[in-house]
Amino acid sequence: MTQRPNRPCRAQGCNALHRNANGYCDEHQEMTAAWKESQRGSAADRGYGAAWRKLRLLVLRRDGWICRCDECRKTGRVRNASEVDHVIPKAEGGTDDSSNLRAINSDCHKTKTQAESARATRRARSA
Repeated sequence: MTQRPNRPCRAQGCNALHRNANGYCDEHQEMTAAWKESQRGSAADRGYGAAWRKLRLLVLRRDGWICRCDECRKTGRVRNASEVDHVIPKAEGGTDDSSNLRAINSDCHKTKTQAESARATRRARSA
């Protein structure tokens, strides 16, 4: 397999040459996340506008502002919830129907999202 050609880093003022696919030299790798975030579009563009905020509040109230993740329910742990989670992720066919939504603690949500992301990466690699 041939090597990718050397290219200048995308970071402003950096002239370092690299072969990284994301466009940043090794010294500026942390800028990749910020660039990706800027390409995502606004929350409203991604389906999290006024209607979502209203639905989110309804779900949090319905669940008593208590985390309803599988781990907390299994262990009996009681944690305050400030976020709403899709039980079946939208990327896997889930919907915004209230039966697919639950209140979740931010730490639990991060853990669940990381697991979903890893699962999606494995699926993409095996395809």
